Amino acid sequence: MSEPASKRLLLVDGHYYLYRSFFAIRGLSNSRGEPTNAIYGFVKALRRMLADLKPDYAAVIWDAGLPERRTQLQPEYKQHRDEMPDDLEVQQEPLRRIVSLLGVASLFLENTEADDLIASYVMEACRYGIDCVVATNDKDILQMVRPGVSIYSTAKADLGEGKGGFKLLGVPEVRAKWGVEPEQIADVLALTGDTADNIRGVPGVGGKTAAKWINQYGTLERLLSGKGIDGKVTEKIALSLDLIRANREMVALDLDLPLPLPISAMTRQPHYPELIAVLRDCEFRSLSAEVEREAARLEVEGRGTRDESGEPGQSAEKAEPSRWETARKTTEGSPKGGTALREQSAVKAEDVESREALDEGERGILAQRRQDAKRGQSEENARDDESRESQVEGLGAEFSGKLSTFDSRPSTSVQGELF
Repeated sequence: MSEPASKRLLLVDGHYYLYRSFFAIRGLSNSRGEPTNAIYGFVKALRRMLADLKPDYAAVIWDAGLPERRTQLQPEYKQHRDEMPDDLEVQQEPLRRIVSLLGVASLFLENTEADDLIASYVMEACRYGIDCVVATNDKDILQMVRPGVSIYSTAKADLGEGKGGFKLLGVPEVRAKWGVEPEQIADVLALTGDTADNIRGVPGVGGKTAAKWINQYGTLERLLSGKGIDGKVTEKIALSLDLIRANREMVALDLDLPLPLPISAMTRQPHYPELIAVLRDCEFRSLSAEVEREAARLEVEGRGTRDESGEPGQSAEKAEPSRWETARKTTEGSPKGGTALREQSAVKAEDVESREALDEGERGILAQRRQDAKRGQSEENARDDESRESQVEGLGAEFSGKLSTFDSRPSTSVQGELF
C-alpha cells in the first residue's frame, strides 16, 4: 500500500507580486478613478498559483520594516530606495482584504522582512514533513531550497522555449542557475554583495568568480582563512575581510522567528459572497464572473464555504458591502469618469496572465533597480554587477533580488494576521 502524499504549503512573497503586478498593468482603474492595476494582477497571479499547485495550506507573507540586526551591521542597508508610489500605496489595504477573502492567510511580523518569515515557515514545514513551495524572485530565499522545498516560477528563462505554465525550481535547477549548491548561495552573496539592497561587495568580484572560488575551496570560511588559498585570491579579498563577514551575516536568513499563525490554521476557506462583492466593487467584470462560476460549481458539488458569520453563503447581491471605501485614497492625476477607459483597460488587463505582460512589469522594476543602484553605489561597486547580469539570463525583465524596490512597510502596525 502506497504512503499518502505529503501535504503542501504555498508561501507567497507579497511585495514581490505586488510590485510585479503594478508594473505589468498600467492605467487600470475603476469608474471612481481609483487605481486597481496591482490588485487585479496580484489576484490573477495568486489564483493561478492556487490552481497550479492545489496547496493544502497557503499564506501571503508581507514585508513589515527592516530588522535591527541588519541596519546595525550596515546602516545604509536599503536606504537608497524610493518611497512606494501613491497609486500603489492606496491598493495595499484593499488587496490584503481580498487575499483574506480568497481564503489565504495574510501575515507579517513587525520589523521583519518577508524572506526571513518565509524561511522560518519553511523550516517549520520541514519539521513536520510538509512540502513547501515559495513563490518569489528573491535570490536570498534560494538558499532554502532542498528536498521538499522548491521555488514556483513562471519566468520564461526557467520554463524554456515553447513551454507554458510554471516550473518548480529544486536543487538541480538552482545549482544550474548559480553554479553552486543552494546552501552555498549566501557565501556567494557575501562576496558579490547586492546592489539591489545597497550591500557592497568585494571590488571586481562578480557571481561567476565568487561561485568558482566557493566550488574550489568549499566554504567561505576556508577562503577567508587563507590556508591553501591561491595568493592572487588572497590578495583580492585581503582588504575586504570585515566587509565579507558582515555581508555573510546580512544575507543569513532568520530560521526561528515566532510564527504569527500555525501552518495547520492556513487551510484555505474562501468567503465567496464577500469576495464577489469586493471584486464587483473594483469593477473586475471578467474576474468576478469567473469567481461566481467557481462558487456555483463548488456549491453544486457540496463544497461551498460559509461566510464569515458562519451562516451558509448568501447571494452576492445581498452580501455585506465591500470595505473598499475605508481604504479609498484617490490620487492626483488618476483618470476620472472611466467607463471607456475601464473597458479598454480591462482587455489589456487580461494579458497579465501572459508572460509578456509580466515580463514588461519586471523590465520596469529592473530599470528602477538599476537607477537606484547608480544613485546609491560607488562606480567601483557598480562594476561588480556581473552577478546580477548573469542571473538575468537574457530575460531582460527577470531581475535578481527582492522585488520591493521602495519602502514596502505596511501601513498597519498590527502584528500577525491581517484581517
